Amino acid sequence: TIVVNVISLILALGLNRKMRCKSALRGIYFIPNILGGLVVGYIFSFIFTYILPTIGNVTGIGFLQNSMLASTKTAWLAIVIVGAWQGIAMNTIIYISGLQTVPEEVYEASMVDGARGWKKFWKITFPLIIPFFTINLVLCMKNAMMVFDQIMSLTKGGPSQSTESISYLIYNNGMSGGQFGFQSANAFVFFVVIVIVSVLQMKFLNGKEEQL
Repeated sequence: TIVVNVISLILALGLNRKMRCKSALRGIYFIPNILGGLVVGYIFSFIFTYILPTIGNVTGIGFLQNSMLASTKTAWLAIVIVGAWQGIAMNTIIYISGLQTVPEEVYEASMVDGARGWKKFWKITFPLIIPFFTINLVLCMKNAMMVFDQIMSLTKGGPSQSTESISYLIYNNGMSGGQFGFQSANAFVFFVVIVIVSVLQMKFLNGKEEQL
């Protein structure tokens, strides 16, 4: 959630500026969101299993010589990389939409008052786009809690169940383990938990919006 929102906001700030080929760049970075989660996962599985270890052996880079998916210490990191690569696109679009709602007159007035760089972003830009930040944070947290496609295609919960998410556990034990009724109950409880977390996030962040 943190990685996706930080990178998305940085990308949105860059793509919102006046630059050449801006439309083309927006189209290129949005491609990961169009592709299916399982398709992307299988592509990255090949990269992590074969391409990166080959590069590591050729260049002598130690941490690349073994597949990230084979270690309980790094398999989760591979899932984060793939999940973030896919999630950043939609979040960036939402942030760009927020940035485009900020009136240019506000920036001109802030520059007269001496606000530039980080101060301009923190005091002017961020408070005005915080409703979009709230939307992204809630959606991103929900997607992170429900992660399934990346785990299904990359690790299948392994190695040694180190990357098993709740969604994958419900699917695996329900469909393959013969616990359909029990896992249906788990799915309902999981749904209630996600709703509660989302509502609490909305209440907390809406309170912050009012303070700003």
